[in-house]
Amino acid sequence: MDVHIIGSFADRPFTGNPAAVCLLDSGNWPADAWMRQIATESTFSETTFVRALPAGSEADWGIRWFAPLVETALCGHATSATVHALRAARGITGTVRFASRHNGVLLAHGHPDGSVTLDFPAAPTAQVALSESLSEVLGTRPDSTFTTGTLGDLLAALPDEAPVRAASADLAALDELTRSERPRGLIITAPAAGPGLGYDFVSRFFSPADGIPDAPVTGSALTALAPYWSARLGRPELVALQASARTGHASTAVHGDRVPLTGSALTPGRGAPVRGVGERPTGQPRRLPFDRRASAAARPHCTGAPVFRGGNEVVDVDCAGAGRSRSRCRSAGTSWGASTC
Repeated sequence: MDVHIIGSFADRPFTGNPAAVCLLDSGNWPADAWMRQIATESTFSETTFVRALPAGSEADWGIRWFAPLVETALCGHATSATVHALRAARGITGTVRFASRHNGVLLAHGHPDGSVTLDFPAAPTAQVALSESLSEVLGTRPDSTFTTGTLGDLLAALPDEAPVRAASADLAALDELTRSERPRGLIITAPAAGPGLGYDFVSRFFSPADGIPDAPVTGSALTALAPYWSARLGRPELVALQASARTGHASTAVHGDRVPLTGSALTPGRGAPVRGVGERPTGQPRRLPFDRRASAAARPHCTGAPVFRGGNEVVDVDCAGAGRSRSRCRSAGTSWGASTC
């Protein structure tokens, strides 16, 4: 298995949405429990597993996506990351066909400039009555709310950009809401604050029940947002901004029942799996399935061994001689501050 860390919908480091891409050997899928374990270890919002399909198949690669807690039916940023990884590791360019479990064959096209266009099914929206519990969860009252068909999200339209950026969802209440009412997650959105900003609408996405409290950029949510905003603004082609802490842009279009999504991708790191992922001898540090030696310049200099590096920004360490105690080192560019127990 070859493992890549790719930032999708990112035009510079530490933006967009990072995903782990696991390029498997051909053959059958590994056990679901093993893939869930890898996804939990990676700490990214999505981990993708892909395997080559036999010649003559309806697609080139089989693809599956796992959030930290569950397998997901569709993921945009992780699919874009996979196209980028296949180009870097296998020299595959142009259009790639992925066989998904819930959305059939998905097409993705890698461009010479490094951007990737995804051809995803549109998610139709239908207005529903506003839930007072949703207003309480968000701390603000949406103008309107919508279901998103098979995507399974609840979409809440806010009056302007500022409350989308400022929203601080009650994640415990939202987790309870999504578990009881069964939406996958919550999309909040609003028009851009004004013209000339480089984007047409903003959004954020919350899915705490799946282990995604506030997603950096959510390609699957754009399959509902693009048709919704194209209808409201009267234009088939738009630019989306996800107003998360990392932020990320995507160009969207609406072609009938399909939504092409285009964004850039970057490679912060790659490596090979550590032997025995998910199992470790008693007393040994728990490690990610990635070999960080490929990124020596970015290697953290901390007291102890790195355990994980979620979003390329934070490292936890098992401090030498201190048993199970932990401390943190935070990045400053490519250097890392020392930490003691």
